[in-house]
Amino acid sequence: MDFARFKEMMHQHFRLDLNSYKETQLKRRLDAYLVRRQLSGYGALFQNLKNDPGAYQSFLDYLTINVSEFFRDPERFRELESIVLPALLKEKRTLKIWSAACAAGAEPYSVAIILEELTPGRPHHLEATDIDQNVLVKAKEGRYPPEVVRNVSPQRLARFFTRENGSFIINENIRRRVAFRRHDLLNDPFGQGYDLILCRNVTIYFTREAQDRLNEKLARALAPGGVLFIGGSEMIFNYQELGLEKLRTCFYRKRGAKGGGS
Repeated sequence: MDFARFKEMMHQHFRLDLNSYKETQLKRRLDAYLVRRQLSGYGALFQNLKNDPGAYQSFLDYLTINVSEFFRDPERFRELESIVLPALLKEKRTLKIWSAACAAGAEPYSVAIILEELTPGRPHHLEATDIDQNVLVKAKEGRYPPEVVRNVSPQRLARFFTRENGSFIINENIRRRVAFRRHDLLNDPFGQGYDLILCRNVTIYFTREAQDRLNEKLARALAPGGVLFIGGSEMIFNYQELGLEKLRTCFYRKRGAKGGGS
């Protein structure tokens, strides 16, 4: 089975759109995976994934990388906390927020912590999604090694975490504020009316065409005045065509209403 046929079969059987990933980068990772699993080629890999659900979940874990860290890129999160969220909260008492490709949950929990400090006890609609079911199980558990909480202040560690056997467990008060579910950004429909969408360090793995399609869908999913928060290594070149305006590095606002800071 050649590479093109492998991608076709993966899409037919698993609805996994590998054509949207950058080919050189994808082939490099797949070839390394073949060596790691001692598989003879793409045909053997497909049969292995088809016959063993556990193998498919491990493959997704490997393919999607799943980097997860609280307050990743602290400077941007300080802007989210001090400028973007306060401006949104001036317009709406309750916010609808989506953390896309959330990995093990550190990102949506970071937002939940900030919201609890800005609006103590106030409920917000905070959903978090990922394509990988295994990583969502870890997210719901909310248990993290020390390196994942390295950007969490001592005050927040004391208030929002419990330490147990060298791990840090996010408190139930924060865990229950985030609704996790499986979602494939390339194939599944998007919700609508979000005040804030976080989709960070995801599109760098996709082709330019897939990036454009995803950015268009993200822009449509925002409410007027809603803000899109992307990764530091990403950029939306055609943001004006999508009805967005650039607020600052990594932040874009949908035109049509106030909110989000400037």
